[in-house]
This record gives sequence, structure tokens and C-alpha cells, in this order.
Amino acid sequence: MHVQPRSSILIGIALFAATAGALAFLPGQQPQPDPSDHPVVIAPKQGQRPVVEAVFVLDTTGSMGGLIQAAKDKVWSIASTLAAAEPAPEIRMGLVAYRDRGDAYVTRVTDLTPDLDALHAALFQLEAQGGGDAPESVNQALHEAVDDISWGKAPNAYRVVFLVGDAPPHMDYQDDVPYPETLAIARERGIRVNAIQVGNGTDTRGIWQQVAQLGDGAYLHLAQDGNAVAIATPYDKKLAKLSAELDDTRLYYGSAAEREARAEGLAASKAVRDAAPAPVLARRATFAASGSGKAALLGDKELVDAVTTGSVALEEIAPEALPEPLQGLSADAQRSVIAEQAGRREAIRQQIEATARRRTEYLREKVAADAGAADSLDQKLFETVREQARSLGLRYNADAPAY
Repeated sequence: MHVQPRSSILIGIALFAATAGALAFLPGQQPQPDPSDHPVVIAPKQGQRPVVEAVFVLDTTGSMGGLIQAAKDKVWSIASTLAAAEPAPEIRMGLVAYRDRGDAYVTRVTDLTPDLDALHAALFQLEAQGGGDAPESVNQALHEAVDDISWGKAPNAYRVVFLVGDAPPHMDYQDDVPYPETLAIARERGIRVNAIQVGNGTDTRGIWQQVAQLGDGAYLHLAQDGNAVAIATPYDKKLAKLSAELDDTRLYYGSAAEREARAEGLAASKAVRDAAPAPVLARRATFAASGSGKAALLGDKELVDAVTTGSVALEEIAPEALPEPLQGLSADAQRSVIAEQAGRREAIRQQIEATARRRTEYLREKVAADAGAADSLDQKLFETVREQARSLGLRYNADAPAY
């Protein structure tokens, strides 16, 4: 097993978009487990922010290329769909990418993180290669998702694994933990496991259905290339521009090493965004304007937000820990810069919200006209999450996902 450092979280979120597919609770399935066997999740207290922790266990062999590309196009709309809950949750995502023994790697584990920009950058480094000789190392990947990931302890967290693949597990590896044992551990820890079959392999279908049943999850089915709503809109370029302008309002404080590491991460994310098409950046902007998106995209030690919200007093920050543009300025001048950036940020955010609403209306009309929403990956993921998160007190009042 290889656990990637946070700075190279570069593979993750793809799956979120990719996993969603057409939900199908098939006739003739084994009976679902007694709900009383599943740990009861405590609803959040008044004013307490809920948490969504999602880990995607993804087959990254050659046959999965189309699905991975669909994920690259949809990561931010999936994040926006999750963020649409009331109350707005904190979103953390992780990944276990897997192939098989003898390939370039067996598994690559990316731990749960709220840094979705880093995960976005990771997605663009993800390629589908290897494979061609099913089965794959599903048992190892699923066990690492349940046992090696840093799942949180909050009682109000929606913890979920999405297993995504098109080939069954090796059951002849003697040192593997068989998936039924892993799923029993997941149930004890309050982690739901959904199984998403890609393609139409009959040898995979029965096992994926059993994974969903034992994991207190859902069985979903995707076409080999995914099935996402992908429509360009007249608002995409404007939202992409606003997203870049919003990024420019960020100022980070901390030690020289912390600021250097942050700068490197921002530069890597910007390089990916510079190569991304406008519709992807429009989805990112829409997420950035949400309650969940604000925290996710600002991250830790963002000075403007910290000072304006009162979580940090400016005078308590050592002068050498301030961002370079503020070093050497008087206290009044520093406050003036922060206030100016805060005002600019809020004005941009309001423009994003207004433009995003028009984009959403445009997309809903297009999707309705095409009559394809019911079977889209976007809609089916939304339905699955909405149903499963209900026990936490999370409510998705919209009747459709973000596209």
C-alpha cells in the first residue's frame, strides 16, 4: 500500500462525479439487512455543522478511461450537489485507486481532505491504464478504504464509500481480507458502502449487489463511459472569470514554510484550472459561492476571512507571519487592505450567485427539454445521497442536482 502525502492528493475527487450513475434496486435482489442492525446516526444539534465524508474506491484500469474523463468534467457540480443540503455540511473526500498485482500499482490511497482544489488537481493526473485480465484487487482496495482512511469521529457525519468498477474481486489471494469481513467492519463503524457497477459484466453484477446489501448501501449501474449531463451554457465564461477574480482575494498567514507550501499548492491548482474548460470552472465558481464551498476553497489560515469573522485578531499575528503584501505596513494600513479585499470578495461572490442562478435555470430547461435527467448520473447520485443522508437531519429540498 502506498499512502500519498496531502500535497499529492492528486487523484481523488474524480470519482465523485464518476460514481453516480443510474440507480437500480434490481428485482430479485437479496433482502436488505434489518435497519436495526445498522448503527443509528445522531442528527446534528442545533447550530452544529454536519459532515459528509465520502471515499471513492475506483478501478483505474484501462477500461475505466471514459468514466474518469466524465469525472474530470463533473467534480465541482457533484460538490455543489452535496453542498446544497440544509444545514450546509463540511465536505471531505478521499480515494482508493486500485488495479491489480503485477500492474504499476495495486492501490494508491488518498486520505479524506476538505481541500477540493487539491483533489481537483489530482483528478487531472489520473489516467486509466493496465488491467485487461479481470478480476482485480477489489478486496484490498475496499479494506483499505474502511480501515486505513482517517474517518472522523463526529456523531453527525454521513460516512459513505462508493465502490466503482467493472470487474469482480480476486478471491484467490490468501493474504486478502475478503469483502464480507470488511463490510462487517464498515457497518460497525457506521460507514455505508454503495456499489456502482460500470458496464454490463455478469460476473460483476452479483458481487456488486451483495456488496451493496452487506454494506447497507445501494446498487447502482453506469454505462462504461459514465452518464453525466454535460451542457455548455452562455454563462460559463463569465463564471470562470469571476472564479479567478475570487481566488485573487485570498491572503494567507503563517510561518514562512507554511506560506511557501500554500503558495506551491495554489500554483499547482491554478495550473490545472488554466488548462480546464470554461464549463468546469463555472461549476467550481458555483460551488465557491455555497456555504460549504467558501470554507473548502479558502482553507486554513486565510487572513481576510479569519479577521473579518473574528476568529483571529490581527494584532495577535506575528509581523513575520503576515502575508508579504502586509508586512511593513502600519496596523491601520493592514486593516484597510483586509477590509478592501473583504468587500471585493463579497461583491464577486454576489455576482457569482446571481450568474449561477441564471446558469442553473438555463440548464434545468435544457435538461427538461432533452428528457434525460431521470437516468443521468447527476440525478441518481443526488437521489442516493439525499435518501441516505436523511438519517443525519440533512435535507436536500431541491428536486434536482447541480449540473
